[in-house]
Amino acid sequence: MSDAIEVRALEREFGERKALAGVSFEVRQGEAFGLLGPNGGGKTTLFRILATLLPPTRGRASVMGFDVGSQAADVRRQIGVVFQSTSTDRKLTSLENLLYQGAMYGMSGEPLRKRAAELLARFGVLDRAGEYAEKLSGGLRRRVEIAKGILHGPRVLMLDEPSAGLDVGARRELRDVLAGLKKDGTTVLFTTHFMEEAAMCDRVAILDHGKIVALGKPEALCAESGQDVIKVRASDPEGLRAAVAAKFGGSVTVLDGDVRIERSRGHEFVPQLVESFPGQVEAVTVAKPTLEDVFVRRTGRAFGE
Repeated sequence: MSDAIEVRALEREFGERKALAGVSFEVRQGEAFGLLGPNGGGKTTLFRILATLLPPTRGRASVMGFDVGSQAADVRRQIGVVFQSTSTDRKLTSLENLLYQGAMYGMSGEPLRKRAAELLARFGVLDRAGEYAEKLSGGLRRRVEIAKGILHGPRVLMLDEPSAGLDVGARRELRDVLAGLKKDGTTVLFTTHFMEEAAMCDRVAILDHGKIVALGKPEALCAESGQDVIKVRASDPEGLRAAVAAKFGGSVTVLDGDVRIERSRGHEFVPQLVESFPGQVEAVTVAKPTLEDVFVRRTGRAFGE
């Protein structure tokens, strides 16, 4: 099976600033693929190039075999795009938004109305079909936008920060919607800075300063170190870090004000830590590594820095 998206040595410069620096990866057909990274990491620039909104400086990218630069019109026939900024017309109803979108793709009449109704029902907003978009919650508006994005039956759906601005409940509902699309065989690519959202993907690429610092299945990336992550709150984090490193060795850093220790069988190590430094440890947590820990391990700094 050929890849739905192929990116090779992609670069994008804005003056002297290099937003993308030799990015390469592929997205398989029917795969849910996440682009995870902090602000400024390059994921939105990459998204815009794949959506044919921005030409690359060097390198190449293709969608369903069509080059995003030289065959942009063909690429646009293959994709549906949901932008971070809302694209629903707030003065139109949910149904009218879909009918207007369909008209721009040459759809009309009863087939269009039937398709629009099917999607509104699928995403749980059919009962709000006659309600103005401005009356809908952020989560429901996002559902309408995704319905617009797949109205014309694209083979690839691209979403830029789809859950930005949504509350926890709406983000959970959105993940269910995206999982349903994947089951239907739609290739889904989206950018995100939410770890739990990226963790639902088949594979994820973590970007930082325009480069991919990690690529693979989320569970495999998280398990690659084979160690637990221990976070310690202390009144003197830097002093405790130096003392722990001197006594026990291994990976010991200070991130976000906490002492961060990577250790196998972390639950067994905690008693030794507390006994070795009485009165210095205020609180301790032990957890399996997350994608944020993968980022820390690959870049040496916290995700939000």
